[in-house]
Amino acid sequence: MIKISHVTKKYGGKKALDDVSFEVGKGEIFAFIGHNGAGKTTLIKAMTGIHDFDEGEILINGKSIKKEPVACKKELAYVPDNPELYENMRAIQFINFICDMYGVEQSRREKNIKKYAEMFEITKNLNDTIDSFSHGMKQKTALIAALAHDPKIMIMDEPFVGLDPKAVFDMKEVMREMIKDGKTIFFSTHILDVAEKLCTKVAIIKKGRIMKVGSMREVKGDKSLENVFLELEK
Repeated sequence: MIKISHVTKKYGGKKALDDVSFEVGKGEIFAFIGHNGAGKTTLIKAMTGIHDFDEGEILINGKSIKKEPVACKKELAYVPDNPELYENMRAIQFINFICDMYGVEQSRREKNIKKYAEMFEITKNLNDTIDSFSHGMKQKTALIAALAHDPKIMIMDEPFVGLDPKAVFDMKEVMREMIKDGKTIFFSTHILDVAEKLCTKVAIIKKGRIMKVGSMREVKGDKSLENVFLELEK
């Protein structure tokens, strides 16, 4: 699970995150929504140990991302909104490099790489260099690398951007399978209808502060998630 307690992050005199607190439990798909510049990516980078933060605490399965960053990172996979991969590598080299870092045994990695490469229809491209890929192909490569080591926690920043409709459908199915296995998924998105249909919990952030958080039913009530979001943005 993920526990975020009173996290504040400042850039100069401006608070990018202002006393942010919520929890994401096992078996939950948690949507994190907000306009551009609201603080979504800042929090995600704090959760994954990329950015430090000024106040508060973030726990990944009970471990502090500040005090035990390596132990925390072993528990999770992170897919950024703009995958910055090693472009001189072939796709299969990059995926195996990630598997090596997580100590994935050969038989398990081969099974998972085969499964997800076929699912995302890039098996024939695995030996191509990443610099020849479109944004969507890079996104698929990043997703395969993340999924290949069976993470307990999946953290994604706009994971559907650049994916074709079939890949979006397949990724949603993968996410549903993961939560059936008791794993945790946290992702930011601007696609509110997908979040509403897919997610069990949601948080809405505005100017670094959490405006609403809870189960999807609690947050949206009888309205659509889009309507709730637009009302809060006024």
